[in-house]
Amino acid sequence: MGKKVAVVSYVAALPGEKGLNRMYFLADLLQRKGFEVDFITSNFQHWEKKQRDTNIDTSNFRCKVTFMQQPSYTKNIEVKRIISYRILANNIKKHLGKNKYDLIYCSIPDNHTSAICVKYAKKHNIPAVIDIEDLWPEAMKMKLDIPIITDIPYSYFSHDAKITYKNCDAVVGSSDTYRDEPEKYGISVPRKITVYVGTDLSVFDESVERYSREVDKPENEFWVTYAGTLGSSYDIGTLVESADIIKKKTDNIKIKILGDGPLREAFENKARTLSGNVDFLGYQPYQKMAAFLSKSDITVNSIVHGAAQSIVSKIGDYLAAGAAMINTCEDPEFWQKVETDGFGLNVRPGDAEALAKCILYLFENKDVLTEMAEKARKIGEQQFDRNTSYLKIVDLISDLLNH
Repeated sequence: MGKKVAVVSYVAALPGEKGLNRMYFLADLLQRKGFEVDFITSNFQHWEKKQRDTNIDTSNFRCKVTFMQQPSYTKNIEVKRIISYRILANNIKKHLGKNKYDLIYCSIPDNHTSAICVKYAKKHNIPAVIDIEDLWPEAMKMKLDIPIITDIPYSYFSHDAKITYKNCDAVVGSSDTYRDEPEKYGISVPRKITVYVGTDLSVFDESVERYSREVDKPENEFWVTYAGTLGSSYDIGTLVESADIIKKKTDNIKIKILGDGPLREAFENKARTLSGNVDFLGYQPYQKMAAFLSKSDITVNSIVHGAAQSIVSKIGDYLAAGAAMINTCEDPEFWQKVETDGFGLNVRPGDAEALAKCILYLFENKDVLTEMAEKARKIGEQQFDRNTSYLKIVDLISDLLNH
């Protein structure tokens, strides 16, 4: 057996679960490449807000899965969640102290967990790699920013982030923006690479082939699709408003919204007050979501003004679908990528008139739509397929262990 690697992730989705599975995919890939992997995660499933059955049969998993105890919480932003992660981090610390690893690979957030992991690595003189998946407290400040009241808890996140970046040997960013996050703290990490969250293209294509017959799309309909969380970071309200504007021009364009979240009811209520063609289809299993996206004419990366997101997880699936994309995320890196790679159009968030104008433009110009769709699939294959892109992480880990 090869070198022993601990892959630590606080909210990872396991096979068959709802949520993001970047870290589990990587753990599985490392195991396939000859490493001995201990995948350390929580017994609490963040996306479903429920305790996992830790007695599940993991015999079909390639790598070892270790569950750490964590109390439940019900909301994404609440004091109870912060306390819950502190308890999880301390339990991970105890587990690490009882085991010997050759390298630690840990996601941030959770910031306290990542700080604990790099301290363990320093103490045992082993490499630590940090995978930057989101920015805390920046992402939280957009949702809850009360001067003085929130400054104190948020300062702990910044303190732990600084400890993490100062003591790690390498960072892997899910975008260049995230990759360069340590520089905001005045810290130069020895090694850093960008690997998009991406998608497993073989699984996506297999899902499309298997489930596309279950997705009925009338010949005269033109689908504009959003897939993801229905929460405060996502500009679904503007998308709903644009449907009302579009309806005055044509009845053939349908807005399809796949997903669930805390603001679903509010968005549905807004849609009821307007006349646009908007269908809320709820959470869809990944395989069926892939089929929906593959039949869509346009995908919408709909993110509100001021959000901390960069190149989000759904982009890999959107590109794999081979559909033109309309992007409202203001992150300069992705904004430029949309323009340079030519797979879509950028629109400022909150502007329903501009969004409707872009949708109608692509609806009326099928040659442009087709060209963007072809470019989207090409970029998806070249840059967002995990089966090839994640090999950069495997190479990085191999190199750190051989020095």
